[in-house]
Amino acid sequence: MSDALFQPIRLGRHTLAHRIAMAPLTRSRAGQPGNVPTPMNVEYYRQRSGAALIVTEATQISQQGQGYAWTPGIHSPGQIDGWRAVSEAVHAEGGKIFLQLWHVGRVSHPVFQPGAGLPVAPTAMPVPGKTFIVDSKGNGAWADVPVPQALTLEGIAQIVQDFRVAARHAMQAGMDGVEIHAGNGYLIDQFINSESNRRTDAYGGSIENRARLLFEVVDAVSAEVGAVNVGVRLTPMGRFMGMGDDTPEATFGHIAEHLDGRNLAYLHLVEPAIVGTVKDEKYDPRWDAIIKLMRRRFNGVLMLAGGYTLETAIQAIESGRADLIAFGRPFIANPDLPARLRAALPLNEADPSTFFGGDARGYIDYPAFAAASD
Repeated sequence: MSDALFQPIRLGRHTLAHRIAMAPLTRSRAGQPGNVPTPMNVEYYRQRSGAALIVTEATQISQQGQGYAWTPGIHSPGQIDGWRAVSEAVHAEGGKIFLQLWHVGRVSHPVFQPGAGLPVAPTAMPVPGKTFIVDSKGNGAWADVPVPQALTLEGIAQIVQDFRVAARHAMQAGMDGVEIHAGNGYLIDQFINSESNRRTDAYGGSIENRARLLFEVVDAVSAEVGAVNVGVRLTPMGRFMGMGDDTPEATFGHIAEHLDGRNLAYLHLVEPAIVGTVKDEKYDPRWDAIIKLMRRRFNGVLMLAGGYTLETAIQAIESGRADLIAFGRPFIANPDLPARLRAALPLNEADPSTFFGGDARGYIDYPAFAAASD
């Protein structure tokens, strides 16, 4: 079998041992109150330290940025301490870890917002989706997303600052870097896509205006922690939470071109194999041309995610389509995934009923191969 996945690669300040990254995976198990990482979260990430790079679950940069129950933050001293325990455990095993910075924008609910206010968005318009809240009995429940409030210019400036401070906090927590979440229908993606951005000011209309928030956040975070410690995640052609763009080739080609030259650690693109947690059978066939365009225009390290198998991952690396491959679900059930892939060993199947919320079951009790075969 080809060893293309097991060649080292330079990423920012770091040399990664191989090309298999762990994709960010929301698991909704942060400690309460306070959305603080716990010893159980520490163990979860420690078990998966064999990844060339771990990108943490999406982590809210502020209270306003939260949209789902039991997700962690990076805006309080307790959260910083909790994430420091995670990074120390991963480093003790020889791993590398970036923290993903998250603002959900309109995909939220008043129960999470300061003063029980409306979620914020580029434009006040209905949202085709639900979010995950805690009901009156303390259980997780899906709830409709209300029509959000449109952000003011002052509100946008505050969010840029919140990203900057969150990046500082992540590095204080011992992270090797940060990933700016600019995809999956969340705030920055809502600004990028014409379907969700109907603004008529400097943040709406033209491609340059719709991409403005992304570049402001990238530049602010890079100024704070160093561009070599910053990655960006995008989902071109994504349809989750009502996303869509009138000119995706032009929009994402522009973004790739303008991210190039900023000396980022990497660009992370999600292929349209998955919408939320289910396979997307109706993705736009223009995706392939767009990823090739972005590959040409961005000369740094390119990471791809989206339903990859061992065979398709090898093909992507050998063909030059990508430099790193991020695996998501396989890492849930296989803490030792890189070792299994290298030896072509069978994989554990993940239990979807334990993906979000709960305890150790379906979280830190999946066995490594040696233990499973004893």
